[in-house]
Amino acid sequence: MVRLVLFDIDGTLINSGGAGEKAFARVFATHFGVPNGTEKLRFAGRTDLGILREFFVQNAIEPSPENTARFFEAYVFLLGHMLQNLPGRVLPGVWTWLHDLHTLPHRPAIGLLTGNIRLGAEIKLRHFQLWEQFATGGFADDSAERNGIAAAAKARGEAVLGQKLRGEEVLVIGDTPHDISCGRHIGAKVLAVGTGMFRAEELRTFQPDWAVDHLDRVSALELCG
Repeated sequence: MVRLVLFDIDGTLINSGGAGEKAFARVFATHFGVPNGTEKLRFAGRTDLGILREFFVQNAIEPSPENTARFFEAYVFLLGHMLQNLPGRVLPGVWTWLHDLHTLPHRPAIGLLTGNIRLGAEIKLRHFQLWEQFATGGFADDSAERNGIAAAAKARGEAVLGQKLRGEEVLVIGDTPHDISCGRHIGAKVLAVGTGMFRAEELRTFQPDWAVDHLDRVSALELCG
């Protein structure tokens, strides 16, 4: 039985219209003097902190706590602005899955496993009225690496439930190979969804337990009931 379900955000729960990447680019230009600062960076499945550190290295900027704080203070302000001005949406099947998870006879804890910093995750999900659906989570504040975030998310889920979980009692849902690998790191089952940069057939090559085009293709009852 699945006791904890952990969702990625971008490409899994929502399409933000590129709000995060555009906010990164704007801060790089206005606060660090680097126009087109995102051109050499990959965002899909990465962590906010990992992306920022790579930017600092590429541009010979000191990766100090002060520069990191300076970036994120500007970023979260601009993120909210970008979300208001870009087309975004909740992805297919998300609301059905959340409703069905809440109504299962043995309701699992529902959390996040995301490369966003916590405040960035909250800003994005509040914009789409999703934030209150999640009881816990792991975020980029916990680690620059997805595996560290996965471990933090599992530990917090265990705290919510008041018990230790076996790997097979955890389901990770995400849209990139990084989501699959970090789910495997904590021994979880993994559902890969082709609603981000990768199609379901591409994700199958990384051997998730299931791979579907979008969440409407499989039900919470089938995998968690």
